[in-house]
Amino acid sequence: MKAARTKTPRRPRKATNPTLKDPVGVYCRVRPLCRSDQECCIEVINETTVQIHPPEGYRVFRNGEYRETQYSFKEVFGTLVVQKELFEVVAKPLVEDLIRGKNGLLFTYGVTGSGKTHTMTGSPGDGGLLPRCLDMIFNSIGPFQAKRFVFKLDEKNGVDVQSEVDALLERQRRDALPVPKTPAGKRHIDPEFADMINVQDHCKVEEVDEDNVYSVFVSYIEIYNNYIYDLLEEAPFEPIKPKPPQSKMLREDQNHNMYVTGCTEVEVKSTEEAFEVFWRGQKRRRIANTQLNRESSRSHSVFIIKLAQAPLDADGDNVLQEKEQITLSQLSLVDLAGSERTNRTKAEGNRLREAGNINQSLMTLRTCIEVLRENQLYGTNKMVPYRDSKLTHLFKNYFDGEGKVRMIVCVNPTAEDYEESLQVMRFAEMTQEVEVARPVDRPLCGLTPGRRLRNQAFREELARRLELRGGPVGGDTEEQSAAEMLLQSFPPLPSCELLDIHDDQTLPRLIEALEQRHRMRQVLAEEFAKNVLAFKTMLQEFDSSVLSKEHYIQGKLSEKEKTIAGQKTELERLEKKIKTLEYKIEILEKTATIYEEDKRNLQQELESQTQKLQRQASDKRRLEARLQGMVTETSLKWEKECERRVAAKQLEMQNKLWVKDEKLKQLKAIVTEPRAEKPERPSRERDRDRPVQRSVSPPPVPNAPPVRLRHRRSRSAGERWVDHKPPSNVPTETVMQPHVPHAITVAAASEKALAKCDKYMLTHQELASDGEIETKLIKGDVFKTRGGGQAVQFTDIETLKQESPTGRKRRSSPSQPDPLEDAADSEWTDVETRCSVAVEMRAGSTLGPGYQHHAQPKRRKP
Repeated sequence: MKAARTKTPRRPRKATNPTLKDPVGVYCRVRPLCRSDQECCIEVINETTVQIHPPEGYRVFRNGEYRETQYSFKEVFGTLVVQKELFEVVAKPLVEDLIRGKNGLLFTYGVTGSGKTHTMTGSPGDGGLLPRCLDMIFNSIGPFQAKRFVFKLDEKNGVDVQSEVDALLERQRRDALPVPKTPAGKRHIDPEFADMINVQDHCKVEEVDEDNVYSVFVSYIEIYNNYIYDLLEEAPFEPIKPKPPQSKMLREDQNHNMYVTGCTEVEVKSTEEAFEVFWRGQKRRRIANTQLNRESSRSHSVFIIKLAQAPLDADGDNVLQEKEQITLSQLSLVDLAGSERTNRTKAEGNRLREAGNINQSLMTLRTCIEVLRENQLYGTNKMVPYRDSKLTHLFKNYFDGEGKVRMIVCVNPTAEDYEESLQVMRFAEMTQEVEVARPVDRPLCGLTPGRRLRNQAFREELARRLELRGGPVGGDTEEQSAAEMLLQSFPPLPSCELLDIHDDQTLPRLIEALEQRHRMRQVLAEEFAKNVLAFKTMLQEFDSSVLSKEHYIQGKLSEKEKTIAGQKTELERLEKKIKTLEYKIEILEKTATIYEEDKRNLQQELESQTQKLQRQASDKRRLEARLQGMVTETSLKWEKECERRVAAKQLEMQNKLWVKDEKLKQLKAIVTEPRAEKPERPSRERDRDRPVQRSVSPPPVPNAPPVRLRHRRSRSAGERWVDHKPPSNVPTETVMQPHVPHAITVAAASEKALAKCDKYMLTHQELASDGEIETKLIKGDVFKTRGGGQAVQFTDIETLKQESPTGRKRRSSPSQPDPLEDAADSEWTDVETRCSVAVEMRAGSTLGPGYQHHAQPKRRKP
C-alpha cells in the first residue's frame, strides 16, 4: 500500500497568530557551593528575584566601588530545589504541548561548571529534565502507541505512514538482519543509568486524544567547533585506519524549516529504550578536563524528541491513511557548552580553539536576541544574523513563532565567577523581553470521538458472548470429542466375504453392526436437533439483548446529541463573542497603530523642530559672534582713524605754527637787515637744463696751521638711529659733517630698519635762494602703531648751509625787496612745509614703505 506523507514539524505561517505572543520564559537555578568556606556573591531574594553583589576582592580592585544589582526572572530555584520541582514548573508544559502537536525548545545557559548538564541529564538516583520528559511521554501515550514501523520518517524532514501489512513486512525484514533486536519487553537496562530513569512519580498528561496512535522518534547531535555531528551514527569499524566522524549539513525543507540532513532517527517504544539511545550518544560527546571543570562539555548537545500522531479510521481499527491528518511535533532539549575565559581555564591548543568557537556561538546567540528585541521594541526590521552560527541557524524557526521557548539560566554563586555571572544575568534579562508568536491548536479530524473505546467494547462483548455459549474454541473441542467418541463407539464392520455356503454367522454379525450404527445415527440426529434448537434460542436471546442494547444506546446517543447540540449552541455563541472581541481588538489595535504612527510622526516632527531650533540657535550664535567681531573690528578701525586724524590735525597745526614762525623770522630778517638786489628766482625748467652753481670756498691761508675737521654731533647721539640718505644726495665739502654713531644707513625707508630703532633722520638737499646747496636733517621719533607697523613723527630740523663772504653784501643792497616776490620765494623755499610728513610702515603690506602726508600741501600761486 502506498505510504502517505505528512507535513513537516513547522506549521505554516497561517497557523500562528501574530496578535498573541508569549515572552521567552527565563528561569534561574542557583547551584549550591562546593565548600562551606567559599565566598558567595549571589543571594536569592524571593521566588522571582536574585541579588548579585561584588565580592570583597573585586571591591578592593575597583577602588572600593560597591554596587548591588537585582535581576528578576519568571521563577528562581534556590540551592535546595529538587529536580522534580524544576521539571513540574519548566518542562512539563512543554511535554503537554508536544502531545497536543506543538513544538518546544528548552535549553540551559550559563558559565562552565554551573550545573547545566546536571540539570538536563541528572545524576544516579535523581534524574534530570530529559529522563523525566521521556517518562512522562510514554506514561501518557503508552496504551495508544502504534506498532513499530507504522510511521516512518523520510530524509527530508517529513513522515510517511504505512498500513499494518507493510509495517509487519518491515518488522520481519528487520528481524531477519544479522544483528537481531532485543524486544522492548525483555530489554536489559544498563545499570550505569538505571537509577536515572527509575522515576517513581508516574507523571502523565491528563487529556490525551485516545482516538490517535502515536510513535516516538529520537535523535542526538552535537555542535562542535561550529560543525554538526551525529552522535547516534554507527560508523564501520576499521582497526587499521579509523575514519573520523563526518559532519552533517543543515537543510531547509519545503516549508522553510531547518533540519539536519542524514541524521539518525530511532523509533523507541519505552523510556528505557529511549534513554539507552541517549546514553549511547552521550558516551560519544566531547568532554575535556579544564581548570574549572573536571568534565567540561566542549560542544553544544541537542536531543530531539519527535512525536508522530495520526487518528484512527471510522471503525477504530487502523490508522487513517490521510496525510493532512498526520501531525509531527518535536521537543528539542539543548545543553549549551559554558562560556569561559581562557585566562582562568588555562586552555591551550585544541582546548583554546574549542573555547573560542564556544564563545563565538554564544555571542552570535546573544546578538540574535538583541536584534529580535530591538525589532520588537522599536518597530525596526533589521535582519537577524541566524546564519552566523549553526546553533542559531538550527533553531531560528522557534524564534520566528513555531513553538514555545524556555531557558534555564544556571549560575555558580562563587566569587570567582562574579564577572561571568554578571554577563549571564544581563543576557537573561534581555532575553525575557523577546516575544514569540503563539501557535494555534491543531484542527479536529472531523471523525466521531470515542472510536477506539467503542471498538474495544465491541470486542470485549463479543468475547464474553462466545465464552457464555461455549465459544468457538471450547465448542470445537467438545464437538471433536463427541465425534471421536462416536467413531470409537461404532462397532467395526465384520468381514462380508462368504467362503462357505453353509456360513450362517457372517450375515447376522453384519446385520447387528448395521443396526447398531443406525441406532447411533438416530441418537446423533436427535442430539444435533437439540443443539440446533438451543442455538436458535441463544441467537434469539442474543438478538433481543442486542436490540435492547441498541435502544439503550440510541437513548444515550439522543441524550448526547442533545448535549452536543447545546454545547454547539454555546460554542457558536462563544465563537460569535470571540469574533466580536477579536473585531474590537482589531479596531483597538488599528487605533493603537494609528496613535503609534501619530506618536512617531509627532516625535519625528518634534525632533526635526528641535534640530531646526538648534540650527537656528547655532546660526544666531555664529551671527552674534560675527557681528561682535565686525563691531570690534569697526571700533578698532574708527579708533585708528580718529587717532590718525587727531595726529594729522596736530601735525597740521604744528606745521602752521612753524610756518608762521619762519615767516616771522624771515620778516624780521628782512626788516632788520638791508638786502642787496634780489637775485632772480631760478625757474625749475632752467634748473633742470643747467648744472647747479656752487660757491667755491676761499683757499686756505698758506701759513695757517691745518684745520682739523670736526664732525657735528647730533643732540640725540646716544640712541639708535635710522640714517635715511637718498641716492640723489650730492656730497658737500663742508668742514662740519653730520655723524650719528650706531646708525643704520638706508637709501629707502624700510620696515625692518624702523623696527630696530627708535629715532629717524632724513637727509634732504635743495638749492637755496643764493644758489648754494642747503642740507637739512629732518629728525623724528619712531613709534609702533595699532596695526602692527611703525610710524615716524618729525620733531626737529637741522640745517647745514654754505654762504659766500660776499653774499651778505648782496643782501644789504639798498633796493627795497618786493614783498610779493619775497613771499613767493618764502613759499618756494619752504622746505619745512614740504618735509613735514609722517612715514608709516604698514604691517603685512607688499607694496613696501608707504608715505602718508598729514600736513595740508600748499597751493602754488599762478
